[in-house]
Amino acid sequence: MQLYNVLTRRVETFEPAGSAVSLYVCGITPYDTTHLGHLFTYTSFDVLVRYLEYLGHTVRYVQNVTDIDDDILRKADSVEADWQELGNRWTRHFIDDNVALNIRPPDYFPRATDVVAEMLGVVEDLLIAGLAYEVEGSVYFQVGRDPDYGQLSGLDYEEMLPVANERGNHPDDPNKRDPLDFVLWQAQAPGEPAWDSPWGPGRPGWHIECSTMATKYLGLPVDIHGGGADLIFPHHESEIAQAEYATGHRPFSRYWLHTAMVRHEGEKMSKSLGNLVMVRDLLEAGWSADALRLYMAGHHYRDPWSHDDADLARAAELARRLEQAVGLSGGDGPALSVEMYRAAFQAAMDNDLDTAVAGETLTQLASEIEEAAEQQRGVEAAQDFLREAAAVLGLRLGQTGPEPRVQQGWTQHRQGFAAAVH
Repeated sequence: MQLYNVLTRRVETFEPAGSAVSLYVCGITPYDTTHLGHLFTYTSFDVLVRYLEYLGHTVRYVQNVTDIDDDILRKADSVEADWQELGNRWTRHFIDDNVALNIRPPDYFPRATDVVAEMLGVVEDLLIAGLAYEVEGSVYFQVGRDPDYGQLSGLDYEEMLPVANERGNHPDDPNKRDPLDFVLWQAQAPGEPAWDSPWGPGRPGWHIECSTMATKYLGLPVDIHGGGADLIFPHHESEIAQAEYATGHRPFSRYWLHTAMVRHEGEKMSKSLGNLVMVRDLLEAGWSADALRLYMAGHHYRDPWSHDDADLARAAELARRLEQAVGLSGGDGPALSVEMYRAAFQAAMDNDLDTAVAGETLTQLASEIEEAAEQQRGVEAAQDFLREAAAVLGLRLGQTGPEPRVQQGWTQHRQGFAAAVH
């Protein structure tokens, strides 16, 4: 199996470091979810998990909820809502969308606020190592002390600063020694939630949340760390710096995978631009879960693309054809061989998860099944493989509801977000 590793900028053969594949994917900040950009990321990693399982691997998968950061507090203030209640409500919404789309749940689904104690330990380790400094109750990572900062993104300092500023950095913070230094622990501002710390009341910085959760639940090294491409810098770059200097373990993650951005109306689909296409709206408009899954799979995870209703309609027709093919009856004639299709499907998936080619393979097989059934040939083995391969893409092909493990796993995760906890 070949995967493109953003860290090395090349396609590499993937092999897990241990008996199970460890995977961490950055999760949502829980509001205004779930849009097609979210869906593309989480279905892409769902397909990765499913294909690894198809190959016989056990996968330990962590996806977090960023339930405390500047964005969630700003949103809660704008709608005059309690930040915890807002986060829990939108997380439940996100979970329901995942169930509807038959997305395999992560094994661990922690909130950032679940691991504040562990984050405090990491901050202390970075202070002891001389990579961090404290001013007025806030603690910052000193980027200039890390000669490898930029290894993931490939950006130099002049390129980093404007990107960081667009993505939550505060260059004019008077407590910083360098405008690019990022906050590890943020002193409490009036009216904000806070936790006790050795430096006074405050809350964790964004970057330290994910690196701490990945380390806590998966250990080091993580086999695969992923998320949207907009997280490469500064978020994932900063995760590497924190984790590697706090633990002394390199690499923090062996492979880095990132999904491309989804565009709409000529711009990247984003909350800030307000050009969101919501998954719930598409489902309520009558598009099936299989249609949406095939629509996502029709795009390679690393290729940017734009939402197009015509493409979605074509995916819906393909879903109908695949479902029809597994429901046909054949006869006693020579059985349709599927080995060529099995090899082609696996070759496509081994080629950096080329789901578009894999989907074309299933379309060709469906046509062969239709023709063979008309000729009264045996089609049961071909139908079994079609169901098996379609399941790797997250499809149900007419079966009622999501897979039991999807329903059960997400139901367990949902219990933790049943109500705001003060």
